[in-house]
Amino acid sequence: MTASPKARTKRLHAAGLRAALPFLAPSFAGMLVFSLVPLVISGVISLTDWNGLDELLAPGMFAEHFVGLDNFRAILTSSEFWQVLGNTCRYIVLYIPCMLAASLAVACLLSQSRRGVTAFRVIYYIPVLTSWVAASLIWKSVLSPQYGALNNFLALFGIQGPGWLLDEAWAMPAIVLVSVWKDMGFFGLILLSGMIGIDRGYYEAASLDGAGPWARFWRITLPLMTPAIFYVLIVSLINAFQLFPQIMIMTDGGPNGATQVMVERIYKYGFRYYRMGYAAAFSWTLFAIIMVCTFIQMKGQKRWVNYDT
Repeated sequence: MTASPKARTKRLHAAGLRAALPFLAPSFAGMLVFSLVPLVISGVISLTDWNGLDELLAPGMFAEHFVGLDNFRAILTSSEFWQVLGNTCRYIVLYIPCMLAASLAVACLLSQSRRGVTAFRVIYYIPVLTSWVAASLIWKSVLSPQYGALNNFLALFGIQGPGWLLDEAWAMPAIVLVSVWKDMGFFGLILLSGMIGIDRGYYEAASLDGAGPWARFWRITLPLMTPAIFYVLIVSLINAFQLFPQIMIMTDGGPNGATQVMVERIYKYGFRYYRMGYAAAFSWTLFAIIMVCTFIQMKGQKRWVNYDT
């Protein structure tokens, strides 16, 4: 009896899975060991008051240190959490518009068909290749209120530069400045790839209708770049919530807690204060916040992202 098409399809899928399994196994094993298992362990630890020093697999350890949802309750009811969340949101509100504007400017500049544009693409990408440790140390020196190059430059025009990293009002904008400088090359190239993929026929037709450069940019370039812009917004928002190395090196959360952010708190609670369970709960709280924000972005894209090229 001849097998039905549905049965043949199932057999073909099963055969294909068996054939692909040896090639998928190494990647799956790596994901299991380095991603899924640590994820489950961190979830278990978040329900305890483990200090990070006691033997995790010791008999009775979980029963002894189990606190249930107390860590999450303590986080959400603490004033520190809301201050830290506010600092993180302040960074996001300052960083994303500035980064997007700088990245668009870089993409527009590098999209020009002029001599030497390839060299400029390399130059703008150099900060991306620089480690955050080196970049943060350099900018910490540049932003020094007394001997920093930035304040000395402002002094040439008679402007008294602020304390930057030592001033509560200017510490977070200084972190934003450094982050935009480092990230605009990466996101600029992403936007550039979206820009050069636009059909040139649109611009030719618009020019024949008398549209100027600004009109072509606002009416053609931006609408057709919205998929690339949406990707940049998703990635930059996730990265912004995970702000960490520049904070630790340049301000260590100061002055007076003005630059304390989510990941900085997670690190300090886990590895300085030895409250590993509390730190794990903090990290799961951050994960939930990122998931909610990403979900909102994914739902909202239907209103403004244009996939017609």
